[in-house]
Amino acid sequence: MDARSIIAQVRDGATPSADALSWFAHGLASGAVTDAQAGAFAMAVLLRGLSDEGRVALTRGMRDSGRVMEWDLPGPVLDKHSTGGIGDCVSLLLAPALAVCGAYVPMISGRGLGHTGGTLDKLEAIPGFRTGLSEDQFRSQMGRVHCAIVAASADLAPADKRLYAIRDISGTVESIDLITASILSKKLAAGLEGLVLDVKCGSGAFMKTPERAEALARALVSTAQGAGCMTTALITDMSQPLATAAGNALEVIEVMETLTGTSVNAALWDLTCALGGEALALGGLVADADDGAARIAQALESGAAAEAFGRMVAAQGGPADFVERWPDRLPAAPVVREVPALDDGFIAHIDGEALGHAVVHLGGGRLREGDRIHPAVGLSDLIGLGEEIGAGVPLAMVHAATEDAAEAAIRAVQAAYRVGTSVLDEGPLVLKRIS
Repeated sequence: MDARSIIAQVRDGATPSADALSWFAHGLASGAVTDAQAGAFAMAVLLRGLSDEGRVALTRGMRDSGRVMEWDLPGPVLDKHSTGGIGDCVSLLLAPALAVCGAYVPMISGRGLGHTGGTLDKLEAIPGFRTGLSEDQFRSQMGRVHCAIVAASADLAPADKRLYAIRDISGTVESIDLITASILSKKLAAGLEGLVLDVKCGSGAFMKTPERAEALARALVSTAQGAGCMTTALITDMSQPLATAAGNALEVIEVMETLTGTSVNAALWDLTCALGGEALALGGLVADADDGAARIAQALESGAAAEAFGRMVAAQGGPADFVERWPDRLPAAPVVREVPALDDGFIAHIDGEALGHAVVHLGGGRLREGDRIHPAVGLSDLIGLGEEIGAGVPLAMVHAATEDAAEAAIRAVQAAYRVGTSVLDEGPLVLKRIS
């Protein structure tokens, strides 16, 4: 095999053989493919694309470039992946709810990317919570707790880690073929039997238009199923934050309020049930997704999902009494300020990406690799689309480390909201289902 000939084939609009793409993926992991060749390949794929067969072959090759986990468990191994948005903390609700319903959930998650928050960063706002588990610890927890949310180990899909870093500096992040291979190589290396995907669409998502979101959803579903994993995707609205908070500890607070019934966020609840219903149906645990959604709702309503979340937190080093004492266990920012609205009217547009960047600049995300996260900062009490507002009434609350940071965030949040004179009809949360 020769990297140059593979790159030339893609450049010329041809699809290399499955063996060639597998060789290239293994070369990424081993170093046999140079950085220059990896960048040229990524650019060729961005400009010319891969066929459906080529995308499956590349995904399989990247999956197989490292360790692929196998499970011997008495229930189906299921997971969910979101393409990222603002206030999207569904994973923290869904993993324990699925576990209560008979599934096993080895959720390998990521950190914040761009303007979107990361599941691992949110969980690490819980004192002592460890996202890096050894394989023995991971397997033991799956047997005892039935769910774990962890970081990918270095030997899991190493080709993706290398290629992602190259894409980030070569202007090729947007390729649907490469996004698909990146997402699925890690998920499929976890040994899944079923996967449900939440493909976000709107101002707070990476895919801003319904057409781009649907193209990605279809690529993900067809590729995952081509690689042997039953998969369904929901295209969901991200024209406004999913939760009323954006920031690590603040989103954990909203999760705990919903899990314990203190103050249920309807959007979080509804999307958790919709995604969980699809996952349970894929795993054969229910007759259909509607039945599955009802099962997930029961797990939430009964408190069983909260108990499972508490067991997961304790197993991964967090407080054993977290479910009972979470208000005392989470960090709080030293500066909390209101964001006053500038106009009277109704909320007509929210720039979700701008809100995400505001959280990042507060210290809730990373501007550079290696930046330390401030877990307590962010935004809370975010007003939603269509709500009536008056000048001076709070659009949100800013939680900051300093007064200067709070002032900058206030200006950013005010700029992210547009007020109109007419009431906006709020659309559905789930826009489309791709199976």
